[in-house]
Amino acid sequence: MKSILIKNAEVFSREEKSFIKSDVLIIGGLISKIDDDINFDADLEIRADGLFLAPGLVDIHVHTRDPGFTYKDDILTVADCAVAGGVTTIVAMPNTKPTTDNETTIKYICDKSKKAKVKVLPCASVSHGLKGEEAVNFESLIAAGACAFSDDGEPVSNAKMLAHAMLECEKHNSIIFAHCEDKSLVGKGIVNEGPISERLSVEGIPISSESVGVAREIALAKSLGARIHICHVSTKDAIDIIRSAKADGVRVTAETAPHYFVFTEENLLVKDADFRMNPPLRRVEDRAAIIEALQDGTLDLIATDHAPHTVEEKSDFEKAPNGVVGLETSLAAGITYLVKAGHIDMYRLIELMSTLPAAILGLPEPAIAPGETADLVLFDPDEEWTVSPEKLAGKSKNTPFKGMKLIGKVKHTICAGKMVYNDNM
Repeated sequence: MKSILIKNAEVFSREEKSFIKSDVLIIGGLISKIDDDINFDADLEIRADGLFLAPGLVDIHVHTRDPGFTYKDDILTVADCAVAGGVTTIVAMPNTKPTTDNETTIKYICDKSKKAKVKVLPCASVSHGLKGEEAVNFESLIAAGACAFSDDGEPVSNAKMLAHAMLECEKHNSIIFAHCEDKSLVGKGIVNEGPISERLSVEGIPISSESVGVAREIALAKSLGARIHICHVSTKDAIDIIRSAKADGVRVTAETAPHYFVFTEENLLVKDADFRMNPPLRRVEDRAAIIEALQDGTLDLIATDHAPHTVEEKSDFEKAPNGVVGLETSLAAGITYLVKAGHIDMYRLIELMSTLPAAILGLPEPAIAPGETADLVLFDPDEEWTVSPEKLAGKSKNTPFKGMKLIGKVKHTICAGKMVYNDNM
């Protein structure tokens, strides 16, 4: 399919900071023309009345489980999840087996990703084997294709090594994605520490475990004049630290995930491990703080921390591994709980899920303009649908949104000018 004509869509406009009704013509993978009424005999014409057209979403925090854990999911099946959620670029996190601490594994990911429906960017580890003992060769991994560095799943326990990593990333125009927690405070906790953990009779994870980790990373970044990106922020205390650091000129960016602005620790009372992730669901006041931080820019973006696990693994509430899937529900969660709830407008949501994540990675700014690559999502902002785990595209179905009604449905996803998802098929 060489050409696609999208008729009468509400089109994301960087200039107007809004959505403007237009036609969009795609030829040879690029946006060719944007106008009020385009007449062109395209290979595919899409009537988009009432639909919104936005740049494809960029999710910088995705666990593909490939290599090493492909019974949970793999690069290709996670890509299928991504396109069903309007995501056209993902960053694959490094806690695979083997870890992405070497050129061979990075090459494996890059080679397999050529068959994926989305662009897959490998994130390399900071330390060999995520052990925090020996730093990787940053220059060689960047040359192999690494877009960023993280020991996600584990904090980098050695502060001196982390400082070295920050400086290496500065030298090579890369960035550290920091998993912030103090493991000595976490202990054997599996949910947020407080009344809910007590009612469940399980050990809790204190709020301080996150804020101590965030404070350390920010202190290092400030002292070195380096960049740092804070992953999966879940608490008001961490947000307060990040907000203060930004006001002080520290080069810090931060993300949260949809589950932190939708759910709270009270959802855990049903003892369903599909509500367990790390960091855990927090208090009502933490959820409110996250929404406020998305409004005022303290939090720079939304990423899913998509983390597949099998039904068997998630069957035991206390012993189950942490993590939930979220690629297919992220846009709808944002529309339902942020836009429709009146917290932000649709333009701001797309910034948080597309243009700002791309900027943090140093990618070209996603835009709908002549000459730009046609990475696009076409969605119905008003369609209500029920999340059915059995209909999710991936191998794993561990979604906390199961059975919930969400508003906002992806109808088509286009990556590099190719139709990679059609909701009607």
